[in-house]
Amino acid sequence: MERYAFLRWGQGAFDNFRLIPPDTGICHQVNLEYLAPVVFRAKKDGAHFAYPDTVVGTDSHTPMINGLGVVGWGVGGIEAEAALLGQPIIMLIPEVIGFKLYGKLPAGATATDLVLTVVQMLRKKGVVEKFVEFYGTGLSSLSLADRATIGNMGPEYGATVGYFPIDDETLRYLDLTGRDADLIQLVERYAKEQGMFRTDQSPDPMFSDTLELDLSTVVPSIAGPRRPQDRIALTESKNAFKEALPSLMRSGSAEKTVPVQMNGDRFELKHGSVVISAITSCTNTSNPSVLIGAGLLAKKAAEKGLKPKPWVKTSLAPGSRVVTEYLKDSGLLSALENIGFHLVGYGCTTCIGNSGPLPEPVANGIQAGDLVAAAVLSGNRNFEGRIHANVRANYLASPPLVVAYALAGSMDVDLYHDPLGRDSEGNPVYLKDIWPSPEEINETMRKSVRSEMFKREYSHATEGDDRWNKMPVPQGELFKWDMQSTYVRQAPYFEGMNKIPGEPKPIHGARVLALLGDSVTTDHISPAGSIEKNGPAARYLTNNDVLPKDYNQYGARRGNHEVMMRGTFANIRLKNFLAPGTEGGVTVHLPDKKQMSIYDAAMQYQKEGIPLIVIAGKEYGTGSSRDWAAKGPRLLGIKAAVAENFERIHRSNLIGMGIVPLIFKPGENLKTHNLTGFETFDILGIGPGLKLHQELTVKASADDGKVTEFKVICRIDTPAEMDYYRHGGILEYVLRQLLVN
Repeated sequence: MERYAFLRWGQGAFDNFRLIPPDTGICHQVNLEYLAPVVFRAKKDGAHFAYPDTVVGTDSHTPMINGLGVVGWGVGGIEAEAALLGQPIIMLIPEVIGFKLYGKLPAGATATDLVLTVVQMLRKKGVVEKFVEFYGTGLSSLSLADRATIGNMGPEYGATVGYFPIDDETLRYLDLTGRDADLIQLVERYAKEQGMFRTDQSPDPMFSDTLELDLSTVVPSIAGPRRPQDRIALTESKNAFKEALPSLMRSGSAEKTVPVQMNGDRFELKHGSVVISAITSCTNTSNPSVLIGAGLLAKKAAEKGLKPKPWVKTSLAPGSRVVTEYLKDSGLLSALENIGFHLVGYGCTTCIGNSGPLPEPVANGIQAGDLVAAAVLSGNRNFEGRIHANVRANYLASPPLVVAYALAGSMDVDLYHDPLGRDSEGNPVYLKDIWPSPEEINETMRKSVRSEMFKREYSHATEGDDRWNKMPVPQGELFKWDMQSTYVRQAPYFEGMNKIPGEPKPIHGARVLALLGDSVTTDHISPAGSIEKNGPAARYLTNNDVLPKDYNQYGARRGNHEVMMRGTFANIRLKNFLAPGTEGGVTVHLPDKKQMSIYDAAMQYQKEGIPLIVIAGKEYGTGSSRDWAAKGPRLLGIKAAVAENFERIHRSNLIGMGIVPLIFKPGENLKTHNLTGFETFDILGIGPGLKLHQELTVKASADDGKVTEFKVICRIDTPAEMDYYRHGGILEYVLRQLLVN
């Protein structure tokens, strides 16, 4: 309630702030179905203007709106805060990669299978900090919801945007979702006048580079067990799980089983048991074809007498209330509920680690056997430690396949040849027996997905329920901070700030707080899932009289810097090479090499006046546009991050918090320089004359007196970013500008 009260205060304190209350849907889906006009209208000095809709959002999946012909992308909360205060978002002009689509998806393949294929292809291509535009005759065979699914996963393939041009399908979707007829006419006329309207006869645009995909080659797929780009054809899923298992196991035999008794059922858990099966995330729940496909599959499964295995926790969390309307209308909501997929709410749930606890007997069985349990979800991310603390193998799949794996109960199955279960007469039931045809899906959509549903649900989208409207809300232009709150606390970023910034200085005598490998995500750096019961954040909450049952999640507590800085680098799957053999937020304090939590070590270094750095491998900061992945490190005393390369949003966020991002020269890393991370580091060349992309010198001094020098590149890319860094961060820069003006 404290967080909601803060938002309600903002609704009253600012004139140009529109707020969609809780329990309405996920912001990207609400933008797609309701908010986005595609073309804005304005009047100035008596003249009428039309101009393209653009958007930046503080969640990285903002590019979902690219499917509607709107240029939009995710930025860090830090950048967004500055934009709200009038600062432009400045970037280098990106390369634009053309992705040609032709042909048509075959029967049995879904938009989810397509997007997982696209993610795999574009990650291999390398499109970080680039724009991707889809073109070709294949676009005409894709619904707008299919396009939105592909745009949504822009962060997973690394691009800033995954844009689809305006065409007849755009206009059809605007009409379906209840947009005003005058607006739809304006969108069409504006796009055509500007040469932005696509048809199958449109000439191919010019691009920096291109790649292409024949849609008819897309096959049913899943992705996992750790990354969205690791696509697996469904035909290979069983073998792929067996191949991945040794790298996921910590101990014991691959054949290990644990007997469990729960609610009168007796069963055995083993490696690969699916314990979470969730239809979740705006990526797929914005797409009626895959939701109705899941409902039809559930209906046919129930008719055959199939049910999910008793150890599987199932859930349905759509991205908007319209989904429930058309599922009810088609009779498929009850079909999903009949096999355990009950509505749990509208928002990000399992995909962000909010699935809640597993049944105690299941959790105990996993822990007793040290088992590699699995989750299958229709989300966009499956990074280590993100989905659930008891789950080590996470797979992305279409909603129909989510239902199928709930019925199978294991990743150690071949869905093409192994039965999902047996019917009431004991006959085996295979996936092919209950998979809905494209004709069934399309006919159900035609009857049950109607324009009046969107109009009805969004006619009161900003009103909220009685609890929202009767909530006590602070009044006044300034928010009244509650110093006892454990949810919303005044942040310390401006404490001790001078009106005039100091000059940048070299970093001397720094120690490495964390030495990390490749593909370290913002989930590793700034967890959003459950708060570990014995960690520094839990100790803080306990000391503030919060009971363990009320710890909630890091995501819910992100308005409290005391919790978030203690949770920085606290992901349960983080591997810090300074403390080999450990998982989680563990490091060693140097030079004594005493093992302790990363937070406790950082606080000790601060007492000693020692600056800190982080060293990582490739793709550092992949994943969510999570500003706490930069805010947390700053509060821990980190001055620089050195990596082989950075993901776009995280690099920007680091600069926004006054942390300098540095990259090794191509082909180099800590190992090529024969360094261990136990050295002290000097970073030379940072000073008043610091330039964009400047080459800096790093001196690493070992305990035996050996000194190693190597070069790094400063990844401050624009003059605006240089200004932010000189001021100690973007927030300080903006505040000083406000004071000057």
